[in-house]
Amino acid sequence: MEAYLDNSATTRCSERAKDLMVQILTEDFGNPSSLHNKGKEAEDYIKEAKSRIAKTLRVDEKEIVFTSGGTESNNMALIGAALANKRQGMHIITTEIEHASVHAPLAYLAELGFEITYLGVDADGLISLTELRDAVREDTVLVSVMMVNNEIGAVEPIEEAARIVKEKNPNTLFHVDAIQAYGKFHIYPKRAGIDLLSVSGHKIHAPKGTGFLYIRDKVKVKPIIYGGGQQKGMRSGTENVPGAAALGEAAAEIYEDFDAKVAHMYALKERFIEGITQIPGVTVNGRTGRDSAPQIVSITVDDVPSEVMLHSLEEYGIYVSAGSACSSNKPAPSRTLQGIGLSPKKLGATIRISFSVYTTEKEVDYVVEKMKEIIPFRRKFIRK
Repeated sequence: MEAYLDNSATTRCSERAKDLMVQILTEDFGNPSSLHNKGKEAEDYIKEAKSRIAKTLRVDEKEIVFTSGGTESNNMALIGAALANKRQGMHIITTEIEHASVHAPLAYLAELGFEITYLGVDADGLISLTELRDAVREDTVLVSVMMVNNEIGAVEPIEEAARIVKEKNPNTLFHVDAIQAYGKFHIYPKRAGIDLLSVSGHKIHAPKGTGFLYIRDKVKVKPIIYGGGQQKGMRSGTENVPGAAALGEAAAEIYEDFDAKVAHMYALKERFIEGITQIPGVTVNGRTGRDSAPQIVSITVDDVPSEVMLHSLEEYGIYVSAGSACSSNKPAPSRTLQGIGLSPKKLGATIRISFSVYTTEKEVDYVVEKMKEIIPFRRKFIRK
């Protein structure tokens, strides 16, 4: 049996998204910038995909810009917004537990002279709204807070944070990395006070290499890719029509029967936690209820290094992660796990399990059963 429980790293492409992509690759393969019918056909696919995505967010389709994924969306939002609005100020606020695709662009902006303030988190991975309020200044040009943490599934108080930022400084832009949140929560940027929102396709059963950035109308963002002026100059280069269309299909599909899908993942999470916490020395990091993300569980297995655990499970066709799979395949200390106060020893003994709408109870039970065998066995051969 095989059990793929690494869906926060990537998901299986849905059949509907795959079929549409293949059709466009092989039949409707025109360039949307071409003036003939084949080009018009491709342009229509782009427009339809933007419309479908915009409906899920209750925004205007002109506010959607297609990208190559979450990393590009975050770079475009952070670098583009900071450079376009730097006359207003050069102070940026973010958190200590952001993904590398937020930390790295902000490090680049720091080299350009921007001042970055990093907010800490509590043991559940949540920011302090008081600390956020105190950090916002007259020269704060941008605040970036992820909605769902990719390692422990903490759900940040995004709407409250946005309100505090706007009350303190109405000119400050509010960016949300929603890469692990989109498709798991209803997100309405206009109601929530979100100016910029990043999404990745391959986290919601769309192909890899797809994503989008929501840019609220009238928000100034400087392009970071120049060329032929596609997407109204925001991202030059021939559009990835098959990828964008497949992303639109996947976005529409993930929000069909949405409540049932989310309930299914929460039920799997509860089932897994109930089973795994019966094993001595296994603890769950962060919150575990409906106030956490439905798809992510972080567990620490005392006295069993995460890499040993990962490869032991792999022998049984079980695939999990030793943390975020998006930064590098080289092990590095997790900012998130450090931020919530895990000791160095526990940092190295933590793995992430992540579900999708396709995950079954049978897979979850299989993983729990094998972990009950593997953990005591491995502990016998590892010095404490």
